[in-house]
Amino acid sequence: MHCLVFWVTYVAGPIATISRVVIPMTEDTSDPTCAIEETSAPLIAVSTVFSSLGRGLVCLDRDFNVMHVSARIEALLGAEKARSMLGHPVETLFGAELFGPEGSMRTALAAGERREGWRAFVEGPDGARAMSVSAAPFVPDPYGICDRRVAYIIVVRPAEEDSYAGTGAPTFFSGLIGRSSAMARVFGLIENLRSSDATILLTGESGTGKEVVARAIHANSPHRGGPFVAVNCGALPGELLESELFGHVRGAFTSAIRDRIGRFEAAARGTLFFDEIGDLPLPLQVKLLRVLQERRFERVGESRSIETDARIIAATNVDLRRAVAEGRFREDLYYRLRVVPMEIPPLRERREDIEPLARYLLVRVAARHGREMQFSPTALRAMLGYAWPGNVRELENALEYGVSVGKGQTLQLEDLPDEVVRPAREFPSVEAARPASSSQTSAMDDQAETERIRHALESSRWNRNEAARLLGMSRTTLWRRMRELHID
Repeated sequence: MHCLVFWVTYVAGPIATISRVVIPMTEDTSDPTCAIEETSAPLIAVSTVFSSLGRGLVCLDRDFNVMHVSARIEALLGAEKARSMLGHPVETLFGAELFGPEGSMRTALAAGERREGWRAFVEGPDGARAMSVSAAPFVPDPYGICDRRVAYIIVVRPAEEDSYAGTGAPTFFSGLIGRSSAMARVFGLIENLRSSDATILLTGESGTGKEVVARAIHANSPHRGGPFVAVNCGALPGELLESELFGHVRGAFTSAIRDRIGRFEAAARGTLFFDEIGDLPLPLQVKLLRVLQERRFERVGESRSIETDARIIAATNVDLRRAVAEGRFREDLYYRLRVVPMEIPPLRERREDIEPLARYLLVRVAARHGREMQFSPTALRAMLGYAWPGNVRELENALEYGVSVGKGQTLQLEDLPDEVVRPAREFPSVEAARPASSSQTSAMDDQAETERIRHALESSRWNRNEAARLLGMSRTTLWRRMRELHID
């Protein structure tokens, strides 16, 4: 007789109960050549156990293809979609950020690790829905299991029922990654705009990922079936940018030797993204305003009007209100673009996002070099303590540098750029600076720690938030150690 054994964790508030579920099998279906339908009966039995806890179950083979979806998954996502996933890559269900070849959860599973409470937006019958996703490698019990092809299991529940809420699990959403409340608001706004065609103005510092947000808006909009077309308004001079946007006909100017369509035509039924809209020359601002008002434009050198149904998203890292006051940007165009304003906060204001972003980007960057890497504790602490004035772009560039110069499978502190390393060396974390030698007495450790904490507090003018950042610890840990060490 064969048994299917699962360890089921049920979380209620702060208390977790672990139960061993054993389901006896009377039929040997271990033949790996048997069809999915022939092995579904025992999986359905196990799915019933998870469904009784309000959880959905997905089973994967070693190639990360879906072998089984439970009835609870069908209820959450729609029976037709859930059943259509059988035999297909799981990334088509939960997204490439989690389960693509370089996906964070896929990489962890392949390394034999489990992940709990990560969030992903999954497309269901009523639109995208936030789900809490936990996954682990499946370890066969000593008696053998019914289908040896099962390599990984995924447990899913609606995010609103997630008892892990607030514990810092990252959210993956259409190419965006975050766990801060600031990014949660961005995710929520994108969700609220799913049925809207409204023009959107994205603001934020350079490198915050405004184009990634624009692509996420496009992917969750009525225009997602059309193309996403981007144009950088600061990359071309005005005379070339006009032709780039609206197209031209043959003979419109000296080098116009044939007709050419512009970005507006290329973005038909899709989204047209204007990056660095603040750099758009004033004459073109007038023409763009007319297009937004009338939804029509003319190619350069042609008088025939062409209709456009492209959705407009604009982005800028400059203060457009000041540009309006200084006469560099038209006020009427500003308000026409700013139907839905969306600000992307800088990375220094959402430090909770640094770690999940860094881990995701490290996997992606290392894969480009044909490597698999992880962070050392000191390297990760240094990254958490750095201000990142260049935001996510600087973070990715720093990891590109680290992967290029690093020799092993672990990215060390010395592999990071000097501007990232320097603050960590000036204010090392308590954990990193504590001597490992057992010959050091506890009193000496406490004295050294007291000096480090006082130095950080004095350097930050006793701002505990800033001092905690310099020390590489949380504000709560800093407060606790100050109390234990009698630092007044």
